[in-house]
Amino acid sequence: MTMAKRSPGEITLITLAIILAILVLVVPLALIFSFALREGLGIYLANILEPNTLHAIWLTVLTALIVVPVNIVVGAALAWLVTRFRFRGRQLLISIIELPASMSPIVAGVVYLFLYGGQGLLGPFLQANNLQVMFTPLAIVLVSLFVTAPFAARELIPLMSQQGTEDEEAALSLGANGWQMFWFVTLPNISWAMVYGAVLTNARVMGEFGAVSVVSGAIRGQTNTLPLQINLLFNDFNVTGAFAAASTLTLIAVVTLVLKSALEARHHG
Repeated sequence: MTMAKRSPGEITLITLAIILAILVLVVPLALIFSFALREGLGIYLANILEPNTLHAIWLTVLTALIVVPVNIVVGAALAWLVTRFRFRGRQLLISIIELPASMSPIVAGVVYLFLYGGQGLLGPFLQANNLQVMFTPLAIVLVSLFVTAPFAARELIPLMSQQGTEDEEAALSLGANGWQMFWFVTLPNISWAMVYGAVLTNARVMGEFGAVSVVSGAIRGQTNTLPLQINLLFNDFNVTGAFAAASTLTLIAVVTLVLKSALEARHHG
């Protein structure tokens, strides 16, 4: 079987797509690693292993490990609620789910500051009980949960609405209980949407700057995530260290995409 000859228009579009991909993706990635390694591998590793940068890596990964599972579970529950039930206020709930995506991250951070800060709504109560939320890792987790809340639900709601309820009703008619229906019928049908939601959530958590910068205090070695650490290193005129930290963030993103692709290949294979 011979391949059909491509038209000049198709060749032009493919060429433009390749050029744009190189300019937008490949060149920036190449620049990140070239600047990170420009003083040699030893300096690069020394910048990565610098205690404050190591702590920023650890805090970023820890935040993602907490936020991604929580938002996947909450997103699945919300998607189930709005696609399987009809109730008063359903459209309002869908709008509320989308609210964090339409809000500026810095505004989200300021809202949390006004809520949990020393002069905030809950500030006096927290201080009276010797509880500190703002400028701690807990604040980073809370604001990250907020700004990434819509991503899993966004992937699941359209898919579950399109799938309908026929398979689940059939499982119930055959004697399955609610847990069995979800585990053996619903979950296999939405698993890939959950994976995509997890990838999007993870990417947002790893790269979030605006909201985290407000609630964390950007304390060296305590509440700096990787994006904040990169900014701090740039402000300290440590360009090589900043690019080394940026390369680490890039590698984490690449590993996430590779794992996603491997799971897809295993699923389709």
